[in-house]
Amino acid sequence: MAQKVIAVYPGTFDPMTLGHEDVVRRATQLFEQVVVAVAAGHHKKTMFSLQERIDMVREAVAPYAQVQVESFSGLLRDFVVARGGKAMVRGLRAVTDFDYEFQLAGMNRSLMPEVETVFLTPSDKYQFISSTFVREIAMLGGEVDKFVSPQVQQRLADKVRSLGRA
Repeated sequence: MAQKVIAVYPGTFDPMTLGHEDVVRRATQLFEQVVVAVAAGHHKKTMFSLQERIDMVREAVAPYAQVQVESFSGLLRDFVVARGGKAMVRGLRAVTDFDYEFQLAGMNRSLMPEVETVFLTPSDKYQFISSTFVREIAMLGGEVDKFVSPQVQQRLADKVRSLGRA
């Protein structure tokens, strides 16, 4: 008998891109429940606060009843185990992501042998998008409408204005 499989999709989501949204959509086709885990970002300086990032992700995943959004800090292992996760979803955009993601998957397997890492690639039109690029383009006054939802685009514009840029 098949069991209910909970998958966790962790990330900083600073900001949530159309590529992230595509990976969530793909994950919902494979798993009964998907938890998007928004990292507090203690190791990264983020443009958006944790609450702003959670709000962006919640807006993006609203169409999917089986998706929950939660924040986490500390070891991802502890978060995944506490939620009963059996799979961890990781997005791969290009070959350049693979080396890091492969090492991360190995470390996670060592920490959580009962949890499988599943790599999903976004649609071709989203494979080159990264949150870092989107932030840089927005900060320099460029158009990001091809890379993020209209809601995220507005949040980016507001943030850039509040920072006195572009």
